[in-house]
Amino acid sequence: MKIAQIAPLMESVPPRFYGGTERVVSFLTEELVRRGHDVTLFASADSVTSARLVPCCERALRLTPGLVDPVPYCIRMIEQVRRQAAAFDVLHFHIDMLHYPAIEPFARRTVTTLHGRLDLDEYRMVHGAFPELPLVSISRDQRRGMPPVNWAGCVHHGLPEDLLRFRLRPQDGYLAFLGRISPEKRPDRAIEIAARTGRRLRIAAKIDAVDREYWRQRIEPLVRAHPNVEHVGEIGESEKSEFLGNAAALLFPIDWSEPFGLVMIEAMACGTPVIAWRNGSVPEIIDEGTTGFAVRSIDEAVAAVARAERLDRPAIRRVFDRRFTAGRMAKEYLAIYRRLVGENTPVKGRAENEEILLAAE
Repeated sequence: MKIAQIAPLMESVPPRFYGGTERVVSFLTEELVRRGHDVTLFASADSVTSARLVPCCERALRLTPGLVDPVPYCIRMIEQVRRQAAAFDVLHFHIDMLHYPAIEPFARRTVTTLHGRLDLDEYRMVHGAFPELPLVSISRDQRRGMPPVNWAGCVHHGLPEDLLRFRLRPQDGYLAFLGRISPEKRPDRAIEIAARTGRRLRIAAKIDAVDREYWRQRIEPLVRAHPNVEHVGEIGESEKSEFLGNAAALLFPIDWSEPFGLVMIEAMACGTPVIAWRNGSVPEIIDEGTTGFAVRSIDEAVAAVARAERLDRPAIRRVFDRRFTAGRMAKEYLAIYRRLVGENTPVKGRAENEEILLAAE
């Protein structure tokens, strides 16, 4: 099958550090290539892939000096995709909704995975205007509040089986917080849990420009006030096995409807239990009492720390192997792709029709 993967341009594929969507696109792309499919990746030129790469900007836009507005780069990429669309059986978009007006001539051969929040009025307005586009959610909870749309499926994220090392016994037994410093991620809750349990907390997190004031005013003073809390900064893929595997538990104290939460399955791959707030996708991802605990308060989280250490780490890894591998993710996406291809005309005739449409524009 000839498949186009269209990635966001803010980070490379895979990203050097933080970047959940771009990492998932990379995992999916590499797995599809491994299974013998002809895959083309539209992404930044500094991306690394075994697929054919169509570079759409010189480097990840987040790392581009002097960048003012990323939208023109995204529009140019969408035009590149549009001009080559007839060459593919399926086009898989991961760029939110900017492409919706441009793909009408071949919309039935597209699928768009929505990686972010969908609960804003503006997003509901846009999706209400394009009810026929095939969409994929990354959790069932993510769909809440959406208008009637054409859901092609719900596909939980997955990781390569050998990406992160399983660790039977953590060496240090600290509590871990991994991700991003922001109000909705609630690192302050993680610090309070560590303080009340007397446990060491290690925070590995990036600080975006928009969150620097929150860090300076709210979180940095808390870190300084608690000698058992350490901010280690942003870490890369190669450091995650050690960081997560040596933790007694991952704290995921979110204060918003998280669409998925990739860090939870990263911890599971290492055999590390997760203590997370019962928001968004959390009840879908955590097997209660097996891979961790979904809590509703600081008190519940504090009580869960001791319980988490008694969980069976090999059983946590087995759940990961069964539910959250890149192979399982690719298999579910391929089923969606095949339905799309099966519902449409043969590729040759379809390509000819779209060339006529594009030439007439």
